[in-house]
Amino acid sequence: MGTVHAKVSNDTSTNVGDFAKQTGLKEQAEEPDIKEADLQKVNARVDRITIDGLGRTKDDIVEDCIKELFKAKDFQEVLLKAHKARVNLDELGCFKNIGVYIDTSKGPKATVDGLEVTFDVKEYKRVTGGISTHVGNNEGTVLVGLRAPNILGRGEKVQIEYSYGSKKTSNFNLSFINPFRGRHRPTIRTSIMQAHSEWPSSGYKQLEKGLIVDLGFYSTSIFKHNLQWEGIIRDLNTLSRTSSFEVREQAGPTLKSSIKHILSVDLRDDLIFPSGGSLTQVTSELAGLGGNIGFLKNEIFFQDNFSILEDIVLQFSFMTGYLTPVSKDKKVTVVDRCHVGGPLSIRGFETRGIGPHADGDALGSNAYWATGLHLFTPLPFRPGRGGFGDLFRTHFFVNAGNVGDFSLEKTSKSDFLEIIRNNMRISYGLGVALRFGNMARLEVNYCFPYKFEKGDQTHPGVQFGIGLQFL
Repeated sequence: MGTVHAKVSNDTSTNVGDFAKQTGLKEQAEEPDIKEADLQKVNARVDRITIDGLGRTKDDIVEDCIKELFKAKDFQEVLLKAHKARVNLDELGCFKNIGVYIDTSKGPKATVDGLEVTFDVKEYKRVTGGISTHVGNNEGTVLVGLRAPNILGRGEKVQIEYSYGSKKTSNFNLSFINPFRGRHRPTIRTSIMQAHSEWPSSGYKQLEKGLIVDLGFYSTSIFKHNLQWEGIIRDLNTLSRTSSFEVREQAGPTLKSSIKHILSVDLRDDLIFPSGGSLTQVTSELAGLGGNIGFLKNEIFFQDNFSILEDIVLQFSFMTGYLTPVSKDKKVTVVDRCHVGGPLSIRGFETRGIGPHADGDALGSNAYWATGLHLFTPLPFRPGRGGFGDLFRTHFFVNAGNVGDFSLEKTSKSDFLEIIRNNMRISYGLGVALRFGNMARLEVNYCFPYKFEKGDQTHPGVQFGIGLQFL
């Protein structure tokens, strides 16, 4: 960003040519002149900052977002800090539109290199709402929401949401969100929730009611943390008369009280079709601080993207998890255990189709790992290039993984590696991926399960998947 290239306009070139013909002079180079300007050598400082459009938003939180602009010493630094200030204002959740305008400073207090920066903002209405559709986790959802943004003038927000999914899931959520000032950008979110879900692959349905408190903050500019406490009453019931005995004996109400920490580092250049960068997410959950559910569960998800040629991307992804019971007096149910398989993880298998089953119901295990190698390319012959065709990618993949009751304490390293190698599931295939804005992507793949175990539920042939985070 330190160098700006400027070209002489076409109109200017034409006038020069006409002048040469009229005077009989030989016309010089046809290409326009290119001038370079190093913005770091352009002295500049900010004399004044104006915020247009403020209503109920308090001055102190706005000043905290823009104060770094006054420390800029050259024009490049002004541009970078103005962009950063705009991002800070947007993160407050108070404004619908934010425009930034930079002009030379005017007035009796103007300096030689002084600039005036104006932020033109438009606040949200006091109450907003609407009906929308969302896609994710291989399910379409209708969402009805009502929000009261910036109710106290410092970004506080109350929102009520109700959603109903195509797989008979429903969710009600009442949340109060309170952001705080500071370089770590802390935000506290308190939610009262009720959720109903059905899992035909495991033969159960579940109703959850409870309270969730989430503290989000950044330890650095890229390390995002979420520290959560969940207090949830769960009522698990069989889905049909054919549900297995192993699922039936776990039916009934339970109380889960847990602390969860989520660390996220997202360096990708795009959420749906990244061409570079990586995503790392580490989740640790300790349940058993009250209630009758108790376990320690650690999970890791990693994705890295490499641009090979123009619009050809090689993607590697890996995820693993391990669950340990914390007490003999605490339960671990099929809801808490690890499940793998399906169009969003190991393709070519049914949802939760890998691992222990009883009468067709997936029971889950205490450990899993899965990996994927993907090649994304444009559609053959590039139809609709620069427009609708850019929403599609051709997709080639290989998936591998395993799930089982592995014991890290009682198994030697060589035996553990042998278990993983012998029981590995492998699938491969190809298909087409479609982008839905920054909301989700749809995959239509033709899958070939290559290696599987007795009792696994495979899905050879065409398989649909829709969601935001795929393996």
